[in-house]
Amino acid sequence: MADELYSRRPVAGWYMIAAVGSLVFMALGCAMYLIHVTADPASLQPDQRALFEAEPMWVLGASAIGFWVGLAGAVLLLIRRRLAQPLLLVSLVAILVWLAGILLAPNFRDLVTVNDIAVAVIVTAISWTIFWFARHSNQRGWLR
Repeated sequence: MADELYSRRPVAGWYMIAAVGSLVFMALGCAMYLIHVTADPASLQPDQRALFEAEPMWVLGASAIGFWVGLAGAVLLLIRRRLAQPLLLVSLVAILVWLAGILLAPNFRDLVTVNDIAVAVIVTAISWTIFWFARHSNQRGWLR
């Protein structure tokens, strides 16, 4: 029964839609990262500036790793390469570190809003889903 569950199967018709969706999501994450790191703190509202200045570098670094490695993994999903799975696992772990930083870094946590936390949780959930998709695709033999 378990062997049947993970046996080789033809690539599902929805595979490319999911791969393109993964690529778009990770590209948006990279774009948001670039907007964040190129922002001029002087041009921000006082509350946004305080949040910007309170963000620990390791939290920012985790988001960079999460999205840029995730983008590489999504490109590999699009071209159906097996290396997508470990890259997307690295991306997921980095996104989890980013989420932990948002929730646990005291000076930073006190400044984030409920909406910021909700977005971070949704980003984490989508990143987990993309990793699951890569793992599932690898188990089905869809990745070479």
